[in-house]
Amino acid sequence: ISEIHAKDIKDGVEVPSQGKLYCRGYDIEDIVRGYNTKKRFGFEEVTYLLLFGELPSQEDLDEFCSVLAGYRSLPTSFVRDLIMKAPSENVMNSMARSVLTMYSYDNNPEDTSIPNVLRQCLQLIAVFPLFAVYGHQAFDYYIDGSRSFFIHEPDPNLSTAENILHMLRPDSKYTEMEAHILDVALILHAEHGGGNNSTFTTHVVTSSGSDTYSTIAAALSSLKGPKHGGANIKVIEMFEDMKKTIRDWSDEEEVRKYLSDLLNKKAFDKAGLIYGMGHAVYSLSDPRANILKSLVEELSVEKGMEEEFQLYSLVERLAPEVIAEERRIYKGVSANVDFYSGFVYHMLDLPLELFTPIFAIARISGWSAHRVEELINGGKIIRPAYVSVAKRRDYVPLSERKRNM
Repeated sequence: ISEIHAKDIKDGVEVPSQGKLYCRGYDIEDIVRGYNTKKRFGFEEVTYLLLFGELPSQEDLDEFCSVLAGYRSLPTSFVRDLIMKAPSENVMNSMARSVLTMYSYDNNPEDTSIPNVLRQCLQLIAVFPLFAVYGHQAFDYYIDGSRSFFIHEPDPNLSTAENILHMLRPDSKYTEMEAHILDVALILHAEHGGGNNSTFTTHVVTSSGSDTYSTIAAALSSLKGPKHGGANIKVIEMFEDMKKTIRDWSDEEEVRKYLSDLLNKKAFDKAGLIYGMGHAVYSLSDPRANILKSLVEELSVEKGMEEEFQLYSLVERLAPEVIAEERRIYKGVSANVDFYSGFVYHMLDLPLELFTPIFAIARISGWSAHRVEELINGGKIIRPAYVSVAKRRDYVPLSERKRNM
């Protein structure tokens, strides 16, 4: 479904290369460039590509968007009885509960035939923005203490990115640039191979023969983990601390000192990490970060946040040098997609509580494609092998055992 390329073979030896991401064989940079030059929205097109393996014609795309628009509604009283009456402090939990409840509204929930699973996946892809936005609004009103509560119905004529902003903002207003950069962020998070934690979870649960709703709820639970979906929140929090600590954001030595303090557990959360730097696979560059950076600068001008963008750029340049000085590294270190996606969401004035849910709104496209792939090509349950490290011992009767503490 996708391929991550970060190494080349030269003289029989693996060497790091500039990162590449291919979706169904297409370079993600070419995909974004292809629709961005026409000033149209591309998330729906990429979702179609992931699910069906081919880029859609205009007629295919129109029909596909019409299907999603038709599915973009919730059962009667669903918002009132489920989302509003049981608000959650974490929107990801609210989303998982909503997904599992959709099982009860499905007349054929256990059918794992491909047509039925595709229907279920398309419905979930369509309503994920509603689960996320409405879940946040319930949290904002009932738990966080907001004085107002509003629900905007999705507009069938709008793209996914536009609908998120339309439903989230009290006045439903947004600029064209805001919607387009959010659309790009959705595309860059939609799919990233079968080895990432939540997508592998999708494969594992699907291989057991479980239903679509249980599978997607499990994927959401995996993505909720701060080591997976919450990384861009840490980036934002780190930069907020940085902006308070550093007097001159353009002073390279002062910024370098702060980054060194991060690694030596003297700054921010004292975890010894520079958040947003480094990736499990990419070394020299993350293509998704490169794409976002090219758009972030333009958005920062519209938002009057050029100084913050310059600070991000400075950290991106200095961090690999500081890490190389402080750590023994075996591959290159570069900014990952979380480094800039958090800044994008910050400039769009999206609440922190929605950062990971927006990741989920995008990634369900990839999860759905991988679920279908597992159903088509699977057959056996996935069961990783484990080796016990405990030594063999003789059983000791209860009367002869000594206290362990």
